[in-house]
Amino acid sequence: MTRAILHCDLDAFYASVEQRDHPEYRGKPVIVGGDGPNERGVVMAASYEARVFGVRSAMPLAIAGRLCPDGIYVPGSFDRYVEASDSVMAIFEEQTPLVEPISLDEAFLDVTATEHLFGGAVAMAGDIKRLVRERCGLVVSVGVASNKLCAKIGSDLRKPDGLVVVPAGEEAAFLAPLPLERLWGVGPRTREVLSGWDLRTIGQLAAFDRSVLETRLGEHGIDIWQRANGIDEGEVQGEHVPKSVGHSHTFDANTLDTAKIESTLLRLSEGVGRRLRDHALRGRTITMTLRVAPFETRTRQRTLREPTDDDVTIYRIARQLLRDALAEDREGGRSSPVRLVGVSVSGVTAGQQLGLFESARHARLNAALDAVRSRFGDSALDRASARETKERRRFSGHRSR
Repeated sequence: MTRAILHCDLDAFYASVEQRDHPEYRGKPVIVGGDGPNERGVVMAASYEARVFGVRSAMPLAIAGRLCPDGIYVPGSFDRYVEASDSVMAIFEEQTPLVEPISLDEAFLDVTATEHLFGGAVAMAGDIKRLVRERCGLVVSVGVASNKLCAKIGSDLRKPDGLVVVPAGEEAAFLAPLPLERLWGVGPRTREVLSGWDLRTIGQLAAFDRSVLETRLGEHGIDIWQRANGIDEGEVQGEHVPKSVGHSHTFDANTLDTAKIESTLLRLSEGVGRRLRDHALRGRTITMTLRVAPFETRTRQRTLREPTDDDVTIYRIARQLLRDALAEDREGGRSSPVRLVGVSVSGVTAGQQLGLFESARHARLNAALDAVRSRFGDSALDRASARETKERRRFSGHRSR
């Protein structure tokens, strides 16, 4: 049976989410990654309107400012991007259980076993594009092919809003006219070697003597020759386990209020724990992230003996890491206002672990919280330590009197 593989890639994802959520940004050059060109840091994403000026991801903000002086700069919100990504991935999973997310904004889908239910792979690609636009307000480009290699290259060829179909049996012909940098595994160093043999296109590499490539480049030479000929047996890994799960929050204004930061950290820890439990995952390494003025990012982390998905455990360790970082700041004679706080859990493994009494008690509590919030919303229940700062201080002051 000929495989049917889709590669779906959201166009200018972070910037597109910002334009979706802020109608006044639409049609304008949006640059995600900071508050302006005078900040240190790099561009996380650029809208297509900004790319016209030469702005690209990973470019220093100062250079982006010179290229696009009228750009709209936004620090970004990872929580909103994760939420948008989850909505899009849910659409993919309606088409097939074999979905392999590569990042927040792209995924492979193997629709071989389900395409007969939806009118074929090309029709499914069209449906996905429509559903992502209607339900999520975003645009996705799709490549359709018999293997992951050609599907991936296809999705990138006609951005934005592209749909490229590579018929089975025409993989090598599709790849032949494309430049070598389009091919997986051909980085700058390999390209330099190949250019010395006057190889510039994928088709020229496909026609080159395989034995010479093997002699000069070893197994890597065989791999790129096979890809150049459209051969890729890689399978879509449907049971993808993410490397980490995390949330962050950017404050409206920089703050030195420790109680406010800790309260926010608790809410983020609860969100991370819930996402882990939703996907039956547990993790061992807890990382706390701070971004302080002007644009410095600091991280602290601790690895547990046993993996966890428990909100309280995640928060307890993240809070201690936060306090340690703030104490170091004070000992150094500094007082840096906090712009962003985040927490993530890495070293993630699939499958729930049965614990002893204490673990079981936490598991039951978390399950109850999850059930209530799923039905009535995230704000339906709150831990006492997550109350608004003013309420907590008022209560504390009343008690002390």
